[in-house]
Amino acid sequence: MDSVWTARLVGSRSHIHPGGFHVTELFFEVPLNYARPGDGTIRLFARSISRPETTIPGLSKPVDEPMKPYLVYLEGGPGFGGPEPRSHPVSNRALDAGYTVLYVDYRGTGMSNPIHTDLVLKQGDVNQQVEYLKLFRANSIVRDLEAIRLCLTESWKPEYQTWSIFGQSFGGFVCLSYLSKYPQGLREVFMTGGLAPVKRQPLEVYSALYRKVIQRNEAYYSKYPEDEANVARVASYLTTNEADIHLPGGGTFTVHRLLGLGMAFGGHGGLDTVHNLVVKLISDLDQFNYFTTPTLMALEREVPFDSNPVYAILHESIYCSRGVASNWAALNAARKFENFFFWTQSDHSQLSLPVDGMVRVYFSGEMVFPQFFDTYPTLRPLKPAAEALARYSQWEEDLYNEEQLRRNEVPVYAVSFIDDMYVDIGAARETAALVKGIKVHETNQLHHNAIRAKGDEVLGMLFKLRDDTLD
Repeated sequence: MDSVWTARLVGSRSHIHPGGFHVTELFFEVPLNYARPGDGTIRLFARSISRPETTIPGLSKPVDEPMKPYLVYLEGGPGFGGPEPRSHPVSNRALDAGYTVLYVDYRGTGMSNPIHTDLVLKQGDVNQQVEYLKLFRANSIVRDLEAIRLCLTESWKPEYQTWSIFGQSFGGFVCLSYLSKYPQGLREVFMTGGLAPVKRQPLEVYSALYRKVIQRNEAYYSKYPEDEANVARVASYLTTNEADIHLPGGGTFTVHRLLGLGMAFGGHGGLDTVHNLVVKLISDLDQFNYFTTPTLMALEREVPFDSNPVYAILHESIYCSRGVASNWAALNAARKFENFFFWTQSDHSQLSLPVDGMVRVYFSGEMVFPQFFDTYPTLRPLKPAAEALARYSQWEEDLYNEEQLRRNEVPVYAVSFIDDMYVDIGAARETAALVKGIKVHETNQLHHNAIRAKGDEVLGMLFKLRDDTLD
């Protein structure tokens, strides 16, 4: 069993909000590198939310217990901090069920030693930057979480020291890593869209995901057929003028940045979001033959690589185990599909508006390409490190322990989305078959962001899985 650390609580501030919500801001100190704790520490940030006492079915809280049991919410990504507690759909339902909900900023995100360009560059040369960045994967995140658990429950009775975790998307990947390494710390696990492709290599992952991305593109053009010509027109304009189109935040508007908007296709409302931006772009071209500042600002907000660089630079590494390099797997997988020629061909000069028989211009999905490191200002200085990480295969440990998952004894409840554009349903089913005792609700009525878009419905599914008994 892996050795564990107890985080040091270095700060705490509590506030009472309307409705009786108690929100506590927590600051912890943990080793930067658990294998070499003498190398220094980093600070982690979390917020808890609670309200007047209720109890969880099956767990009666003793009168001297200072806190209700924790449910820890783990955000998607990688690269995003925890959401604001009062506005997140999980809070109300979980508080009603008797939990205190803890929202943690993963290391490198939010207010937990956030990764930013200057911080990475100051580590030294490219090899030193890679050595630093690889400390921010899920294997370190779960050590942080277990260290926080030990800190917060240190004075509690042993039977109350385990906690529950809830992982959305990448947060589900973290849940599986936690189950692999520290199952003794867990009371139960909830996941939405987070059954990671544990048994698959990066190229396999993206090859499967592109098929779903194609389906979502076809749905987009079916809903907005006029955009077949509109998107091609904007793409053609960009291939001629992109070097001169500077974004307000300092980047450049390229055809790759346009097609990266397809990342939104996998969520409720995503097709409409992209269409609304295409309408703005076409309106600008019709009226001015250039793109206006408000339109460019709206475009910048859609893909947050500048504010969340971990999302880009460590994205493919979430699929890498020992001995495996990603080698820009998303780019290489794109070569199998003619629809994504913009990513794989360097000469775009022959593009024109769609004609009969021309391949449609397809948006990409949740993929990271080397071209992004040319257009996002935060990412440009990190391109050498990104290239080195894409080649890196010397990971010290696997993210998952398949043997531990096969003998799992922790209750696990998952909602899996059949039409998920971010987590392939076939891979999700393979993982579900691996985890002993897991209960899964599959649905083709919801998309990947359902926990935010239709939270009550998703949470109802999860708690029904937990509370139902076998016939």
